[in-house]
Amino acid sequence: MARLRRRACVALFLFTLFVLATLMGLRTLKPTDGFSALAPGADVLPVIGEKVDRRSVSSDVQPSPAQARNPKLVASNSSPDKGMSYDVHIFYYMWYGNPQMDERYLHWDHILVPHWDPKIAASYPRGRHVPPEDIASSFYPELGPYSSRDPEVLESHMEQIGAAGAGVLVLSWYPPGLADDHGEPTEDLVPSILDAAVRHGLKVAFHIQPYKGRTDHSVHENIKYIIDRYGDHGAFYRFTTSNGKALPLFYIYDSYLTPPEAWAEMLTSTGSHSVRGTPYDGVFIALIVEERHKNDILAGGFDGMYTYFASNGFSYGSSHQNWKGIKTFCDGNNLLFVPSVGPGYIDTSIRPWNNHNTRNRVNGRYYETALQAALNVRPEIVTVTSFNEWHEGTQIERAVPKKTVTRLYLDYQPHEPDLYLELTRRWVEQFSREKEQWLM
Repeated sequence: MARLRRRACVALFLFTLFVLATLMGLRTLKPTDGFSALAPGADVLPVIGEKVDRRSVSSDVQPSPAQARNPKLVASNSSPDKGMSYDVHIFYYMWYGNPQMDERYLHWDHILVPHWDPKIAASYPRGRHVPPEDIASSFYPELGPYSSRDPEVLESHMEQIGAAGAGVLVLSWYPPGLADDHGEPTEDLVPSILDAAVRHGLKVAFHIQPYKGRTDHSVHENIKYIIDRYGDHGAFYRFTTSNGKALPLFYIYDSYLTPPEAWAEMLTSTGSHSVRGTPYDGVFIALIVEERHKNDILAGGFDGMYTYFASNGFSYGSSHQNWKGIKTFCDGNNLLFVPSVGPGYIDTSIRPWNNHNTRNRVNGRYYETALQAALNVRPEIVTVTSFNEWHEGTQIERAVPKKTVTRLYLDYQPHEPDLYLELTRRWVEQFSREKEQWLM
């Protein structure tokens, strides 16, 4: 009898372990955590203080009255390469450096960011990473801790992005002389990136970062600078509209830091320094984090909204379950909805206290879940977060197994280093096929 009881206890214990493992796996696929201190390259909690009709139509379809009022109705933006789509955009970072190219490591040696609550911060390590064995990432790049200035690295990156089928590289951009808190100015790298992109049939859009002193006026000057300096380059991305107009497209990160009334001065036709109808007009996409940002984005005169974060459930905007409602709002207000998808999320190499926002990759299943969620809302454009944001573990760039005396890095095994490039490519092909059916 005692033996039977022991067997029953063992069976119950094993069953309990199975249930717990299942729940942990499901956690990576469902939104469970609320908004917290996350931002690409940021150290602290983000401070929460004439539109594009995104529906594609073929040339022989007559526009509705609502569409006729808005000339920015989009036509096809697909690449001639059937395996590549200019409707799939991927976020790209050029802030990395190493001693061979930059005289020192940049970003790979990122600090361990302390929690804003001193009591919590006291429980976690401080300091900074020491490359090349110890880098500020939970994964290790196949190219090692590279420099964004290395021409061979740029060629490899463009080859990988092309292999993934994403036609538009969205460049994290700071004005000349400015940089994030942990790097150095990189604006002088833009020509090299444009040149590398055009060799691989890629386009480049700009992701304007929240530099110190950014206002609607300074962004207006940034737009002028970018268009005047790069607008004639073959890799410069323009969003084609139904009336044949091609407009530059800009993503504005942390757009909520500027009041909608200020954005309206730049982005509405009656604004005091409006870009509308000028050579500096464009398609301006704001970041949606909280639900209330929908109306702020509309009031500010933006043309659409994107979600950026790859951690499902981290914010209202990044939660897959909210995308249908956001899309409905955008459809009703002639706005683009641009969902952002990612392969996973882990930033504990720079924010050791943020484990609750980790999203395990589950050998690609998390990514596939996000991709399907995006496809379900029939978006005009989808963004991928990211190609190479290694600090937050959202990269699809090739990674390799790595073990040192003090570190055991995550990797893509049992799959090959290009797993996420291949998954992206397959999904891009599916997206393009289904989009053709939507247009019909």
